[in-house]
Parts: sequence; C-alpha cells; structure tokens
Amino acid sequence: MALVEVDRRDDGVAVVRLDNPPANALSTALLAELAEAARSLTAEPPGAVVVVGSERIFAAGADIGEFGGPDEARKVAAHFRAALDGIAAIPRAVIAAITGYALGGGCELALACDLRVAGDTAKLGQPEVVLGVIPGGGGTQRLPRLIGPARAKDMILSGRQVAADEALRIGLVDRVVPAAQVLDEARSWAAELARGPVAGHGLAKNAIDRGLDGPMADGLDLEIDSFVQAFATEDARTGVEAFRAKTKPTFRGR
Repeated sequence: MALVEVDRRDDGVAVVRLDNPPANALSTALLAELAEAARSLTAEPPGAVVVVGSERIFAAGADIGEFGGPDEARKVAAHFRAALDGIAAIPRAVIAAITGYALGGGCELALACDLRVAGDTAKLGQPEVVLGVIPGGGGTQRLPRLIGPARAKDMILSGRQVAADEALRIGLVDRVVPAAQVLDEARSWAAELARGPVAGHGLAKNAIDRGLDGPMADGLDLEIDSFVQAFATEDARTGVEAFRAKTKPTFRGR
C-alpha cells in the first residue's frame, strides 16, 4: 500500500496526500516515497501542488521506532533532507494544507512548502527537545528564515505547540480557515496560481529561495538572470501582448 499518493487534477493542481495511519508518522519508507513524488513533480511540473495529511493529523513527525543512536539519527536525517529538499525544489508553488497536528517533522514538511493554509484547530511545533534532541529535518534553518531567529528559538527550545491564531500572527502560516475547509481553500488557492504564468513562478521561487542563502548582491545578480530567462517564455510574450491589446492573457505555463 502506498504511503504517499499523488493526484494530478484537471485544474492543474497536484495533490500529494500522506497516508500512514494512525499518526502519519514520517517513516523512512514514507520519506522515500515523498522524495520520489517530488522528483516526479519536478520532472513534469503541474500548475501548483498541495500537500495534505489526514483530517486529524497533517503529520506527527518522525517515526520514533526508527530512532536509536547516532548512526540511526544520520540515516533518518538523510531521508528527511532528500524528501523535504525535494519538495522545496519543485518549480511551482507548493501549499501545505494543515489540519490537526503538524509537529516535529510534520512542521518541517510544512516549512519546506512555499505557503501554508491551517485549520483553526491546527497545532504546529518542534517538540524534539522533550526527547532531549533537536530538529533534524530543517527546523533550525527554515523556521528562523520564516519567523525570525528569536521566535524560532522560543519554539525550538521550549518545544511548545503553537495554535493557529498565533501561527498566523507570527507568519508561520499564511491563512487560517475552519478546519473542514482547509483542503478546499488550499486547492482553490493552488488552482488560482495554476492559471498564472507558472514558468515565471518557478523562476521567481528559485530566485527568492537561492537569494536568501547568500549576500544580497549575489541575489540581485540571480534576479537579473531570472528576469532575462522569464522574457524567453511563451507566457511572457502572451502577457506583454495582452497588456498592449488591453485584453486578459491566457497563460499556458510555457
């Protein structure tokens, strides 16, 4: 039975669903399937991607049964790195649809996405400290880049869970809706993005993500290169022609 299912929809949205009951633990087997799904979505990108878990739990984190000593820790971390870097590298907008709990590795999976929609009953956190360890799936790096180092340290050092309203206030999530509407909201947002110039989305996403990793001067150089590449796309020609003709463009994602 597959632990990760990918449903490519007619509206251009690919829904990636985690299916590892009861807690959607991110076992090494699930992470391997998630990495493969990310490779497939990168090789043949849809218009946008939604990542979703179950109604009660987005993802509860790593499979504690696979923990042991340093050797096991390195193996688990390598699987997280491959899967979550793969999700982050998909050249389209990736939206996490967070219902219930997104803890530990589950929170790190949400952080690897570009945007996050949470249910009003959702809880997010990096509780690894209660086991005497620290995040190993990107939490110490992606979380401070998103919400700032002080807030990230507060969450990571305390291990506390953050409710949806606080998550929205600190920028950990982007939208909060009633829990029953999370997937519909994420799909609607993704479908809207999928109708846009998605080749340009990939270029802009890459420029933002890579630019954050180095000096601003390097990022500005990257932006110029990406700006030039955008003008080589069919969507750019369509957009410019529509602007001149004062009509609404129909983008094809090329």
